[in-house]
Amino acid sequence: MLSSPAFQRWSMRIPVFRMIARHHATAMFGVITGFVYTKTLTAAVDAGVISALAQAPATTAALAKAAGLEIPAMQRLLAAARSIDLVEPVDAERWTLGQRGAALASNTGALAMIEHHKIFYDDLADPLAMLRSGRGGGKLAAFWTYAHAAGTGAPASDDDAAFGQGNVSGGTAPYSALMAASQPMVAQQVLDAHDFGRHRHMLDIGGGHGAFLAEVAGRHPGLQLSLFDLPAVAEGARATLAARGLGNVTCHGGSFRDDALPGGADLVSLVRILHDHDDDVVQALLTKVRAMLPKGGRLLIAEPMAGTPGAEAMGDAYFGLYLWAMGSGRPRTAAAYLAMLRAAGFARAREVATGLPMVTRLIVATA
Repeated sequence: MLSSPAFQRWSMRIPVFRMIARHHATAMFGVITGFVYTKTLTAAVDAGVISALAQAPATTAALAKAAGLEIPAMQRLLAAARSIDLVEPVDAERWTLGQRGAALASNTGALAMIEHHKIFYDDLADPLAMLRSGRGGGKLAAFWTYAHAAGTGAPASDDDAAFGQGNVSGGTAPYSALMAASQPMVAQQVLDAHDFGRHRHMLDIGGGHGAFLAEVAGRHPGLQLSLFDLPAVAEGARATLAARGLGNVTCHGGSFRDDALPGGADLVSLVRILHDHDDDVVQALLTKVRAMLPKGGRLLIAEPMAGTPGAEAMGDAYFGLYLWAMGSGRPRTAAAYLAMLRAAGFARAREVATGLPMVTRLIVATA
């Protein structure tokens, strides 16, 4: 019925249906043309427009000169950026940030993701070819050497956390900076949702260079903290944490797929880890965590999840295709994780609400 031209013409004559039809037409047009808005955002960031206007209003001529563009080209970019609320005019010559631009300017994690996505765009240039060729094999998989190995069954050169440190020899060093930039926003959601003060010793598995642990330490300085990651990553974490005044964090080197987990913790965190890995790896890790936790110990699973109300496209469209291109893992619903936790032997598991579930959702399981 919705595809019928006759029904469409009839619906436009009824006021309430006309409003609904216009809403859906605008939304569909946004899906069709969304790539242009994304590229407009990328251009505004790369041209220095966002960073410049975050300091003070500026003229079109000044912005054009700084970006190496002719004034007509900058006028066209600013008009496009205005249409998606990145910038707005102060007067006939000067510009300032719009509401979205102002929120973006201070979000270092989002700015780093905009830069990182340039790799993903290359893989998505022909999405059917990407899907036909099987998981991985493109630029994103090459960037994520450990994920590619996990997805193909080849020996893993690295085995770090989801969206973590990957090949610490330099292959994913830029992405380490991305996650260090974005981790505080995720940590804020988790720290607001769970009472870390009830615990005495926390182990962060796949903790990279300790960005999440540093945020935890800032709010709970009395909590004993440990990190587990690949030996080379753990070594880097020691130096990074020491430089931040957190030399008391114990850093353990090892692979969570191949080695025993260090004991002694009554709280274990998996922050943006599991959706990077396939079901067999995830199930084995959950079972391993359950075995090392004492009775009453807690496991925190924090990551974006499929089926998030209001952010469904983020789960199955964005992460679904991202992880396919990466060569490992898949988006999972909270219900899927709860089932895996039961299979791993956890006595209880439940989801705890976070302020921004699009950024991260939180599951707390009890041994």
